[in-house]
Parts: sequence; structure tokens; C-alpha cells
Amino acid sequence: MTQQPRYRVKRVYDDPDADDGRRVLVDRLWPRGISKQQAAIDEWAKDVTPSNELRRWYHAAPETRRAEFERRYRIELGADAAQEGLARLRSEAATAPLTLVTATKEAEHSHVPVLLDELDETHRADSR
Repeated sequence: MTQQPRYRVKRVYDDPDADDGRRVLVDRLWPRGISKQQAAIDEWAKDVTPSNELRRWYHAAPETRRAEFERRYRIELGADAAQEGLARLRSEAATAPLTLVTATKEAEHSHVPVLLDELDETHRADSR
């Protein structure tokens, strides 16, 4: 039986921790003011991040565009490259802790909750 995937979310500006496991950057842009060494990133998963167009559109008015952003982002996550990226992350998380790293100050108001939901959905679909 496969172990339940373990996902953590952490800001890239927080110090890496031994409990982080594999650290995957899930932002489209590299975080400002931090070197690759400081970030201690194992992978940069651009294939599961919102497109530049969607990201810009959402950030122009996040208070009123959240529901539509989620809908559009889920469509983007349905693309082949994104599905491959989701499967890869799910597979990695099934064997060891996986920390999704973001520069976002408030991850709960970003793309991260949608990504986590899609990762969980992928797992549920694969475990049937």
C-alpha cells in the first residue's frame, strides 16, 4: 500500500529545515533578493505554476478575481505538462516529505491552495 503523500508549504525566505525533505519552488518567477544557495531548492516546478498572463491578471485585482483565477488555473493544470508535473510531485511526496516553497507572503491567498487540492485530487484518482 502506498503511503499518503506529505506536503508542506513554506516561504522561500524562511530557513530550510531538515524536516523539509525535498524542496520544490512552485512560483513562476525566481524570488527577489535570494540566491539559489540560500533558497536550498531541489527543483523548480514551473510546469505547475500559473502562467504569466494568469498571474498578472489575478494580481491586478485579487479580491474580486479569486474564483475565476481558481477556475482558470485548474484549466491550466489540466494541460499535459502540468499533469506530468503533478504526477511527479505526487510520486515524490509518496516516498518522503515534500515542501512546496513559495515567495508569497500569504500562501493561503495564492495559487498554492489550488495546487495542493490538485495534488490531492491526483492522488485520490490514482489510488482508486
